[in-house]
Amino acid sequence: MCGQAPRAARGDTDSDHGSTIVTDERTDVLHSWCVQSQWDAPTIVGGRGAHLFAADGRDFLDMSSLAECSNLGHQHPRVVAAIREQAERLCFVTSAWGARPRAALARALLDRSGFDGGRVFFTLGGADANEHAVKFARQARGVADGLVVTRERSYHGATYACMAWSGDTRTNESPVADTRFVAHVPPPYAYRCPFGSSDADDCGRRAAAAVAAALDAHGVERCAAVLMEPNAGTNGIVAPDTYWPALRRATRERGVCLIADEIMSGFGRCGEWFAWQRHGEAGRPDLMTLAKGLTGAHLPLGAVVLSAAVAKRLENEMLNTGLTYCGHPLACAAGLAALAAYDDERLIERSRRLGAQMLERVTAMQARVPAIGDVRGGDGLFVVIELVRDRATREPPAAWPDTPPALRSLVARARDAGVSFATRGNLILLAPPLVIEENELADALALLERLLLELHADQRPSMPIFDDQQDIRHPRASGDPS
Repeated sequence: MCGQAPRAARGDTDSDHGSTIVTDERTDVLHSWCVQSQWDAPTIVGGRGAHLFAADGRDFLDMSSLAECSNLGHQHPRVVAAIREQAERLCFVTSAWGARPRAALARALLDRSGFDGGRVFFTLGGADANEHAVKFARQARGVADGLVVTRERSYHGATYACMAWSGDTRTNESPVADTRFVAHVPPPYAYRCPFGSSDADDCGRRAAAAVAAALDAHGVERCAAVLMEPNAGTNGIVAPDTYWPALRRATRERGVCLIADEIMSGFGRCGEWFAWQRHGEAGRPDLMTLAKGLTGAHLPLGAVVLSAAVAKRLENEMLNTGLTYCGHPLACAAGLAALAAYDDERLIERSRRLGAQMLERVTAMQARVPAIGDVRGGDGLFVVIELVRDRATREPPAAWPDTPPALRSLVARARDAGVSFATRGNLILLAPPLVIEENELADALALLERLLLELHADQRPSMPIFDDQQDIRHPRASGDPS
């Protein structure tokens, strides 16, 4: 409650002095993606597996991997041990000098992606990975101000350049985003196909054709790259299987670099090391960007993986870019341990298996819950539920990206029951850690169905499940949208 000191919990006292650590950050921290006066969230002091422990003693089952990044769960012992060991040996050396964990992680990423003869550039996170990927594409193509083609309703980061490239309501209206060198095309959103198609495969092909048309219209010679998410993102759009191979053909035929933004979809989230691998060699991009699952979010780290062809074009030219913490040894050690954990615990395969189960259960739920309009994903542990007022008309309960009050209430009730769901707009984004126990997953989905049905029962018979005038008892944000 506001004004009360938090109760002591695990990890919530100063072991040296026995004093309570300040855990209320509402007055001192500037929080992202929210109105500051409305921020109100639990303080997390620990975690294990798919669970998070709050300062007030609550235990939450994490059904979103926080920002869809804690693929290995929380406090994975192998990664924590690797960080500790590396910290005792060497915390930092600039990238002007070599570091063993940096070299080993680069080799591991090239091996798992099959980018033989390529190179890896390390960054601090996803946004700067995307910025550098475009820099490299422009330099390799010899077009310093080359056009970047991206999708409407996409998200690539909140730096100024990434804001311009993103087709996101949170960023594309910013007065500082320079959109002179970007072209946005309609997305492969099969449920609400912008091309008017009722067939998912056809919608995917038309969306790829729209990219080709944009490249031709602007002139291939002045286009540097196409930057796209291969599978899932917080936009909630999962492209039909026809989309990515057709996109790859269109860019290859025109000699334009295809950058796969794998920041959210990589490292098992979509059932493969990298989502494009679902399409085999027909889907291989020229560059791909990584972050989030690269260390399982234990430490900040991003990367750009360049194909041999792109790397060769840069081999004998000055690379005028850099970051102080590029390839930080601690972060790279965490990345190496994370990759080993994915391998040894067979988490990529586990994500594929549990993702199929989750998709099956949520699809069955759809038949019993009138508010579920569409269910998509399921290649790995990432399933998107789109809610509607009316399944027949597909009328949304709120204009994108507004979140309907009833959905906010559902998230609050779920937290009261010990489960944390992530939502955005009319979407529920199910992306639990790959280590979640099967019974935990089943229990969380059962709770979700019960809460959706309770919302329906709470409404008067003449009212839809989503009522714009419903009281909002818990106005806090419901999941990190990054």
